[in-house]
Amino acid sequence: MGVQMKTQDLQINQFMLKNLSMGFCDRILCVWCAPILVGSILIAFIIFSFNPALSQEKKGDPSFVAVGAGSFDFNRKKDDGLELRIEYRSGQKFGDTIFKPFGAIGYSPNDHTFFGGGLLVDMFFGRRYVLTPSFGPHIYSGGNSKLDLGHKLQFRSQLEFSYRLDDRARLGVAVSHYSNAGLGSKNPGTESLIVYYNHPLKLK
Repeated sequence: MGVQMKTQDLQINQFMLKNLSMGFCDRILCVWCAPILVGSILIAFIIFSFNPALSQEKKGDPSFVAVGAGSFDFNRKKDDGLELRIEYRSGQKFGDTIFKPFGAIGYSPNDHTFFGGGLLVDMFFGRRYVLTPSFGPHIYSGGNSKLDLGHKLQFRSQLEFSYRLDDRARLGVAVSHYSNAGLGSKNPGTESLIVYYNHPLKLK
């Protein structure tokens, strides 16, 4: 009887240790991933501001319709699953600035939907490679017992790296972070890993 109780206690301790370690890893991912992403975007914006040549639109780059698919909540996996996106990315800048507007719809079958838009910047490295940081508010609906993002207003920050094809289309991979910036009583946030195809609407 004593041996059985000790075995049960050992199993309980192992279970608690496993869950505590998983929770710790989740917190580490959540604490570090978002600041790194947001910090990278801020650094990119600063670089563009002081070196406008990097953000000069390449000849023939038009507006785009971007379609994307990838992994929602890939970091903590509390409610991980598919995420689909469609976006309009304007080729026109705001006046003499480096910023271009975009509109976006995101959907996960796990009951998470996002409607929004914001600003992006294209940073070119030669003819083929483009780094695109973006930021914008989104209206959020959905949520479940596994993951609720805590407020109807979410802010999406994203960093995308793309390869530019001969027809001006782009293939890219992006990491994005959703956060309510503390507007809700809880702010779990989440990250997505998305593969994009940017289809040019017209050639100049």
